[in-house]
Amino acid sequence: MANKIFTLSEANALLPQLTEDLLTLQTLSKQFEEQYLELLRKKKILDQTSSPHINQKDAFFDEEVKLDFMRAEADLLVENFKRKGVLLKTINPGLIDFPAVIDGKDALICWQQGEEQISHYHGWNDGFVGRKSLPDDIV
Repeated sequence: MANKIFTLSEANALLPQLTEDLLTLQTLSKQFEEQYLELLRKKKILDQTSSPHINQKDAFFDEEVKLDFMRAEADLLVENFKRKGVLLKTINPGLIDFPAVIDGKDALICWQQGEEQISHYHGWNDGFVGRKSLPDDIV
């Protein structure tokens, strides 16, 4: 779906699933960050307290593998957004763009987490700061 063009109705219809996927990705990202920081803390403590002759190579193998799996799961979730033809701009806060045509021009209808439905758009080069309210005749 690399070149999918959305109508406002199609984009709004996808929001419940995209919101669910986004919440899953946000939770996973938070867990990853917490576990990664904890792993770094443990490695620092081990480095400061261990004799240089002790083999530390496998001390954190299980935790590192778990982080690798979490990263792969997050990558799959991000890829699911791409497969649906939408552009995940930021994970937290969630910001999603949908390629569209507005007034005969290529544009992005955009949704920010917390909004009940899509009500804004911007040009491809305008970004979030260039958001404008959708014209009333867009469906």
